[in-house]
Amino acid sequence: MEIFNTLGRTLTEFHPRDPGKVSMYVCGPTVQSKPHIGHGRAAVSFDVVRRYLEWLSYEVTYVQNITDVDDKIIDTAKKQDRSVEEVVAESIEAFRMAYRFLGVIEPTVEPRATEHVPEMIGLIQDLIEGEHAYQANGDVYFAVRSFSNYGKLSGRNIDGLMEKTRIESGEYKRDPLDFALWKAAKPEEPTWESPWGPGRPGWHIECSAMARQYLGDAFDIHAGGSDLIFPHHENEIAQAEAATERTFCRYWIHNGMVNLSGEKMSKSTGHSVDLLEILKHYKPLAVRLFYLRTHYRKSLDFSAVALEDAERSLERIWAFRRRSSELIKSSPDMATLERFKSVVGKDFDMSGGLAVLFDTVREGNALLDAGADASRLFAAYDEIVGVLGIAQPEDDFAAVSDGIEALVVKYGLDAVLERGNPVGIIDLLVAHRTSAREEGDYATSDVLREDLAGLGIIVEDTIDGTRWHRS
Repeated sequence: MEIFNTLGRTLTEFHPRDPGKVSMYVCGPTVQSKPHIGHGRAAVSFDVVRRYLEWLSYEVTYVQNITDVDDKIIDTAKKQDRSVEEVVAESIEAFRMAYRFLGVIEPTVEPRATEHVPEMIGLIQDLIEGEHAYQANGDVYFAVRSFSNYGKLSGRNIDGLMEKTRIESGEYKRDPLDFALWKAAKPEEPTWESPWGPGRPGWHIECSAMARQYLGDAFDIHAGGSDLIFPHHENEIAQAEAATERTFCRYWIHNGMVNLSGEKMSKSTGHSVDLLEILKHYKPLAVRLFYLRTHYRKSLDFSAVALEDAERSLERIWAFRRRSSELIKSSPDMATLERFKSVVGKDFDMSGGLAVLFDTVREGNALLDAGADASRLFAAYDEIVGVLGIAQPEDDFAAVSDGIEALVVKYGLDAVLERGNPVGIIDLLVAHRTSAREEGDYATSDVLREDLAGLGIIVEDTIDGTRWHRS
């Protein structure tokens, strides 16, 4: 397997620190508001990396942080005349809800910055003792020029950075390039006690401290959006490696941005699309498929047309699997899985993996149309959609159970009503419709089909017989 490593910008063969195990840190959300569609892309991009690694039988420790103390959160709370705690709680729930809809697996560990301030203080103390940081008027700054490899991730030159950097009012830096590790307390802001007086951590220090806490001084994969390469990830490396004199992370991977009308989405500019709102209007797994159709490192253009096309594609994928409702016991077609592995193994190319999936669907449909056995392709299909995270969910009929029972009464079938068994009830209604068609009662057949569609239950008449599924 090869990964495009932002550190060095080369396709690099992957060798984890510990055989059979992968340690992975993902920069999670800063929770000042609800997620936009760009946040969903990052979550899905790295969720499918994790799924692929686990499919390859690696034991993955997946750490994704929550930044719950930050200038942006404080500013949002002030503008909305709310407490920081209220803003954070509401935003965290919105992110978690969106991720659940998108089928994102929960992290192994989900540390919050506010719960790890002691670890951050300890790291800052190490940096001061090593003369990589200094105290100034209650603040603590990292001395960028003390770290000779600064810029190795982003490829930026210190002298070039100097031309664009200046010391802002209220800062007590020795050098314009230095950045805050600790910020002295200000009125109406969250504060913690520290050896330098009350204050709060800077943004960059949190990820270095929490990654070390859960993954050790050196780990395998660090992931995040490409907008974080500089300064956030560059500063993470500087802090951690200055303190430990060890390579902080071996492989850095970054997802591309989502563009809206040709411009990058951003909370700060207000140029964004509410992810939860999108998930109300499109199948969540179609949104996931929309993300996966473009290689994770490339920019992605958002549009309603693209989402509608993703919904149609998802339905084609699911329609194939519904042609066999049985549990597949056959071993998977290994040639198919090897094609999938050879494509995805080149820098997690899930768009290429999707192409293999569509080939599998076409091959499988052709076999079924010819009356041949497609069980091995069904088995390969099940593995691939599991890696991609787009398998059709198991049906939950709680919201329509009353409606389908009412249809049973409407069509005079209540004598055989088996309450509490929604699948059996729908089978009964579909069988009644089939009988009506066979007897030439097309009016009843058509109305019953429409009644079921109104409950989100789609009836299809195919060459394999009549089938139904949830919309």
